[in-house]
Amino acid sequence: MKLGLGMGYWSAGPPPGTLDMLLEAERLGYDSVWTAEAYGSDALTPLAWYGSHTSRIKLGTGICQMPARTPTALGMAAMTLDHLSEGRLLLGVGASGPQVVEGWYGQPYPKPLARSREYIDIVRKTVARDQPVSFAGDHYRLPYAGGTGLGKALKSTIHPRRREIPIYLGAEGPKNIALAAEIADGWVAMLYSPKDDAWYRERLAEGFAKRSPERSPVESFEVVCLTPAVINPDVEAAADMIRPYLALYAGGMGARGANFHFEAIARAGFEAEATKIQELYLAGNKKDAIAAVPTEMVEAMALIGPPEKIRDDLQAWEAGVVTTLLVNGPPPLLRALAELVL
Repeated sequence: MKLGLGMGYWSAGPPPGTLDMLLEAERLGYDSVWTAEAYGSDALTPLAWYGSHTSRIKLGTGICQMPARTPTALGMAAMTLDHLSEGRLLLGVGASGPQVVEGWYGQPYPKPLARSREYIDIVRKTVARDQPVSFAGDHYRLPYAGGTGLGKALKSTIHPRRREIPIYLGAEGPKNIALAAEIADGWVAMLYSPKDDAWYRERLAEGFAKRSPERSPVESFEVVCLTPAVINPDVEAAADMIRPYLALYAGGMGARGANFHFEAIARAGFEAEATKIQELYLAGNKKDAIAAVPTEMVEAMALIGPPEKIRDDLQAWEAGVVTTLLVNGPPPLLRALAELVL
């Protein structure tokens, strides 16, 4: 089991203490640091800054939203950042959700799996730089069909540091998880529960069965998982730190009937609880929604409590499909987790 630093995205502005966390994580032997984006801070700019202050830790986007950039634009950014970081980039991508895709980016959301497949294919072609990039798919066409008619297939002017940059797919739904196993080098997971590990293994196996021999070996497939962690001798007090996070994703993300986070929590055995949380959250009763998150739900998806309890709970995580736990917190928490995991 490896540890990664999950920075996420900003709230109102840059989070305080970021550089201290980052430098301590690298010193402790954390394997990677990951950024995110929603509709505020982007994933690439902070990662470039993190890379400029470090020398060893890998740099992951968890995730770049595909509708935010054309596939060739992301390929350009990936090659640039991979050069600047001397080959440390891990490129996490994902489809995002309909509210963000259509509301923020003004693009259609339907058929996200087919779009993801085409998008990743084009990114790989861009980075490999074997030939000018042309593509004729249902969702992407290069050169553009129409317009002036002057478009031509082009090849990147810069040469990649690595002809293959590892691509990780962010996924929560069953078909998307299987797609990650089929076409990607890793899967960015969240709201995973070790108690459902057998279900996740089945979804991954479906994708591995379709995996091309040209892709990296199944044995090297990575699963990085955003894992909230709070060390506190009072388990309930620790759970209180995580309840707002789970309430937000169960009730406040997406829309009723179109919330992948809700579905992941429901699959973990908390459908009734998630339904209640969602009803309260969407009705504007955020405080009651947070209070409705049971400690059992927190313990299923996070590491909470005193060190000895977390050490015992880690056994289920280490036996599961996750290869890297992405955690976040001040240096004392990072040091304690390093002692427990590394």
